Amino acid sequence: MIPPRQEFASDNTAGICPEAGGALARANAGSAPSYGDDKWTWQLCDRVRELFEIDCDVFLVFNGTAANALALAQLCQPFHSIICHENAHIENDECGACEFYTGGSKLIPTRGANGKIDLCEVEAALLRQHELHSHKPRVISLTQPTELGTVYTADEIRKISAFAKKRRMLLHMDGARFANAVAALRCAPREITWQAGVDALSFGGTKNGLAAGELVIFFKKHDGADFDYRAKQGGHLASKMRFLAVPWLALLENDVWLKNAQRANDAALRLADGLRDCGAEIVFPVESNAVFVRLDAMIARTLRELGWDFYKFIEPDVYRLMCAWSANDEAITALLSDYGSCVSSAG
Repeated sequence: MIPPRQEFASDNTAGICPEAGGALARANAGSAPSYGDDKWTWQLCDRVRELFEIDCDVFLVFNGTAANALALAQLCQPFHSIICHENAHIENDECGACEFYTGGSKLIPTRGANGKIDLCEVEAALLRQHELHSHKPRVISLTQPTELGTVYTADEIRKISAFAKKRRMLLHMDGARFANAVAALRCAPREITWQAGVDALSFGGTKNGLAAGELVIFFKKHDGADFDYRAKQGGHLASKMRFLAVPWLALLENDVWLKNAQRANDAALRLADGLRDCGAEIVFPVESNAVFVRLDAMIARTLRELGWDFYKFIEPDVYRLMCAWSANDEAITALLSDYGSCVSSAG
């Protein structure tokens, strides 16, 4: 079987970016205090506060599932509910981690065009909650960018936040690809987080060039009280935390995180334009680093036999091609050439 020539299945398949890899090697020289009491972890927390321009609480966990689930557990009691989009990662791809860590909070999925939360749908869902007989609505969780690759503007986030605050609810942001959203919007991180009403952010680094390690950020310090105990109990206190913190510092230095994200976003646009030129239908707006294309099953099978890897995302025929920070023009050109050949053969 031909091995994949280039992974378009996920941005998780990419390696560590050079800046993070080099920093990791340097941090390996000698010893350092454990459990986050090292200089690099403290520097990272200060750097994140500078980046977001607010005195927030910052915590490191190993992966995105933990970042989302533990953040939501911090905000919710077991009798609370969490509103999300029906395509949200917390609903479909985290094996019930949110329900597990919250001790019983209920996820309520809602519909919305292009992966975005529709407040009319949220309102309808809330009206179906019967006071003491249903979970009490507590959090709206939005994904930025969405699972369909679209990006919420600051105005859209403010509207969702105002809706939530009016109902005494909080706003959580799953930012596994947050860097891609900032790069796409060309805005300051604060503009689409706390200034727009976001209470807690899961800030992803793994999809942006790190080996592991996500940030959980609470923009109001009282929301993050004792979260370090929650992370420890959940198995997410790293004993050698410097090996999570140092690559993050390298990512944030000289805007490497934004350059990586912009490279991935640009690659997705090139890929989408090339597919359109070959007659393919691009199903959702390409606003970050994901391209959703409608493919004939035979063409999809042939491309995989040629060594290309990607996921079917929506039945029956919508496939996702994800561009990582390391995506390159040569791979995109080769994929488009193979796709064009498949189309010609099929015709």
